[in-house]
Amino acid sequence: MSLRLTTDGETGVAVVTLDRPERLNAIDLDLAGRLRDAWRALRFEDSVRAVVLTGSGTRAFSTGIDRDAVVPQPGSPYMQDDPLLTIGPKANDLWKPVVAAVEGMACGGAFYLLGECEFLVAGSDAVFFDPHTSYGMVSAYESVLMAQRMPYGEAARMMLMGTAERISARRAYETGLVSEITESGGALDAAVARAGVLAGYPAAGVQGTVRALWAGREAARAAGFAQAPHLVSLGNLPAERQAELFAARRPGEFRTR
Repeated sequence: MSLRLTTDGETGVAVVTLDRPERLNAIDLDLAGRLRDAWRALRFEDSVRAVVLTGSGTRAFSTGIDRDAVVPQPGSPYMQDDPLLTIGPKANDLWKPVVAAVEGMACGGAFYLLGECEFLVAGSDAVFFDPHTSYGMVSAYESVLMAQRMPYGEAARMMLMGTAERISARRAYETGLVSEITESGGALDAAVARAGVLAGYPAAGVQGTVRALWAGREAARAAGFAQAPHLVSLGNLPAERQAELFAARRPGEFRTR
């Protein structure tokens, strides 16, 4: 099982856990499908009034798309599929508040999920980065999402520096990406506690506020997403060259700030 969903009937909080720790919770097509199914199912669970999203283990929240995933593509350049576009709660019309609990690495495609959470709680050892540019790839959808959550200069630095730099939990807190830092390993408990507060309020008011908050962002997001496919198709190196760069990566050569 690549995804775990648990609910607490007393508190009204559900916990969605990416459960591929051996792959650093990377998202393959099976996990992408299970995420969509989970968000859609939670729409009908009236007893669940708030959700926590986390990753199994302490090494990574998620490292994004599983590089071994084979994504079938139509021949037309106008109909290319991105399997991560529909893995988030908002993409599946879930308007219950979702709090992310981040431990370890959160990078690349993980931002599709984090970009659709209401706020982030991070353990002190959490780090954030986007490897796309290092491997000859355009960070398009991820950049749109992070540009809505961080000051432009900070988002630009994180997306452009690739694997050369990782953003610490402290720096992410200072720039507004993270709203709370806990001791290492404590993010899940803190996120569940915050979600418990939200679940204790009248659901209609909370869900309406979530919808209003998202309405303030979705017009700009839609415009940015509309440009993303063209930027990806123009800027990405061929897959073979990306694989060469990925295979030649040298671990440990990065700075954390």
